[in-house]
Amino acid sequence: MTYEDAFLKDVLTRTKVVAVVGVSMDPVRPSYYVARYLSLKGYRVIPVNPGHAGKILFGEEVRASLADCPQNVDMVDIFRRSEHVLPIVEEALEVLPNLRTVWMQIGVVNHEAEALAQEHGKDVIMHRCPKIEYQRLFGELRMGGFNTGILSSKL
Repeated sequence: MTYEDAFLKDVLTRTKVVAVVGVSMDPVRPSYYVARYLSLKGYRVIPVNPGHAGKILFGEEVRASLADCPQNVDMVDIFRRSEHVLPIVEEALEVLPNLRTVWMQIGVVNHEAEALAQEHGKDVIMHRCPKIEYQRLFGELRMGGFNTGILSSKL
């Protein structure tokens, strides 16, 4: 799966509210630190995990399902195994009227869910991490000495 940098940057720029499905309360888990990073970058992050519903994470109540999320969610970031993605996408399409992007984390690939979302006019990104892509596309990896392949006057 390849995505143009301009497409990824557009998605990350236009997105305002992200529902993170499968978020963990454990700070060493990738779902926690990706959600935390996105919240620190100014995104409103809505944590979704039925096992932690009602708790507070990053200033937001953890929701049991996407149906419990605010309707202004425009991106769903999925931290679930590939075989569990289709019902998540089906629910997102049903209950999130402002949904524009379905993002599946590294290692998460479901072509059936991808096709369904695209049939409904949604952008789909699979097997990528928004934190990594944000850092790469907006110059933050350069500060750690990584060659991102993107020319910029920023350090």
